Formats: sequence, structure tokens, C-alpha cells
Amino acid sequence: GFSRASDEKDAKQFHGYNQDIESVGEFIRRWTSDNKRWASPKYLIGESYGTTRASAMSEHLQNRYGMYLNGVILVSAVLNFQSIDFADGNDLPFATFLPTYAASAWYHKKLAPEMQSLKLEDVVSRAREFAMGDYTLALMKGSAMSDAERSAIIEKISRFTGLSREYIDKADLRPVIFRFCQELLRDKGLVIGRFDSRYTGTISDRLGESMERDPSHHPTIAGCFSTCINDYLARELNVTTTLPYEVLTGRVWPWDYSNVQNEYLNVAPRLRNAMQMNPALRVWVLNGYYDLATPFYGTEYTFDHLGLPASLRSNISMTYYPAGHMMYLLKSSLVQMKTDARRWYESR
Repeated sequence: GFSRASDEKDAKQFHGYNQDIESVGEFIRRWTSDNKRWASPKYLIGESYGTTRASAMSEHLQNRYGMYLNGVILVSAVLNFQSIDFADGNDLPFATFLPTYAASAWYHKKLAPEMQSLKLEDVVSRAREFAMGDYTLALMKGSAMSDAERSAIIEKISRFTGLSREYIDKADLRPVIFRFCQELLRDKGLVIGRFDSRYTGTISDRLGESMERDPSHHPTIAGCFSTCINDYLARELNVTTTLPYEVLTGRVWPWDYSNVQNEYLNVAPRLRNAMQMNPALRVWVLNGYYDLATPFYGTEYTFDHLGLPASLRSNISMTYYPAGHMMYLLKSSLVQMKTDARRWYESR
């Protein structure tokens, strides 16, 4: 957007996990007070890192201002960053990404015939079962596996990802996201998208190890979003400004994560605390099957490990769409989202 630190303010006061929560929380409090809306129903919605913000904010608003929310909506969520960080020694994302690898391979018709003939939901269901079972066990065993065990698990990974057995073996059973996007359609000279794996783009370096660019980013975010928002602001809203509208920017880096030195950022406990302090708080999570930025199984894993009592788990709703990180780009998903939203709001 247009928001940025004013000339007399240091951007470091805003560009960080804690700073962001503090500044946005204060903005919400002041807006609510200025507009006399303390008695109104209150909902937060966040997308991508916005889900990190919204989850932490739900606890912050309660603890700092006594502002209790009615609901939190998380679009393409990431609450526990361990589930998406392909760091050495962290095997979790290989399991959490695998069901989305399977969905992506199914979409591009790279699975074996017996898998390709299934519906998307069935492919995903089988991939989940494998990811949380045999695959996780194999990752935990590491080099303690026998040759026969390793050969069998390579065959299964290949079956669910559409990647060759030779590639899986060389990757030590661990295909990293950026390499998967480059490898799946390499034989066609194409790379698949990270934000939305349905998208494809051409490869400049057919021998390249990792994706050069995200084909789902450039036409949708960098192109369409910028054009549409700038045209709408100028022609429909008559907004006149010389400031550039930042759709997705690196100008906020380095983002300050000093609060989580030597650990992964994980705001799931803050959302859990908010729900326990406010048993009426409801959470709606929206997932895209083809989202390779914040994969749906990583979100499921996080919520399955939230540590909530059974009486509060029913406050969490999850919906799924046959699209990517911005699932509303698919018109049928946008229509379904509106229907789902109306149903969710009316069910309170």
C-alpha cells in the first residue's frame, strides 16, 4: 500500500515482528475509539504474513487493550515458520509440502495412471496419509534405513510427487520447494509457480537447479494487481499522489526477528492463548490446494498441534479451494469464498 514511516520517524520502529504488532495494534485501538466502535463486532483478516500478524494480534489486543475479537480469518496461513523453512536439519517442511507437491503433480498430469485417475481430494488424502506416516518415519530414520527400506520409500515419494526415482535418490528423499518447481516440468522446458502451482513459465536455464522466477507472481501480483489498484485509485476514487503503491515490496527488509533468536517464529501459542481467554473467539482458515508458499498441510499440522481442549477445537473452521495462495484469483473459488464467508458470519 501507501503506508510508510513519516520523514521524522525511523522505519525500524515499524519493520519487525514486535514493532509491527505494537504499531498496528495501536492503530486499531485508536481507530476503534475515534469512530466509537468498541461495542461493534470485531474481526481480523490476514493473508500470508498477515495471518502471522492477525494470530499474534488477537492475543495482543486482548492483553494490551482489553479488546476481545469475535473472529479471526486466516487466508493462506503460516503460524509456525518451522513448517515452511527448508533449513539443514529441519525435516518438517518436507512432510508438510508433500501433499501440495502431489496436488501440483496431479494438476499437471505427472502422476502414474492409477493416481492420475483419482479426484484431487482423493490424491490429497492419500498424500496426507503418506506424509504423516511412512514418509515422516523415513525422514526420522535418515541413514539408519536399510537399502530395501530406502528403495521402497523412494518409489513412494516418486509416486506422489511425479519426480523420478533417480532425482528423489539424489535429493536424499528431500525435494526442496524451489527445486521441485523447477524439476516437475523440466522435460517441457517449464517451471511451475510457487504462489500458485497451476501457473507455468518458461525456463531460461534448462540445467538450472532452482526456479529463476515465480510465474504465478509476475503476471498476477507484479502485473495485474499493480495495474488494477493504480487504475482504480486514480479513476474511480480520484486519488492523486506521487507515491508508488507497493503491492509486494522488499523495502521493509531487514525485518526484525530479534525476538526469536535461535528458534523459529511461532505465533500459534498466541492464538491458542487468545482462544482460551476468549472461548467465543472463532477462527476461519482458508487454504489453496496449489499453494506452495504456505501449504495447507503445514497449516493443518500447526492447528493439530495447537494444544486446544476439545471444547474449543470446534471454534476452528477450515475450507479448501482448487487454487493457490491467492485462491480468489480463480473465479469459481472467489464465488465459493463469498458463500463460505456468509455462512461463517451468520453461524455466530
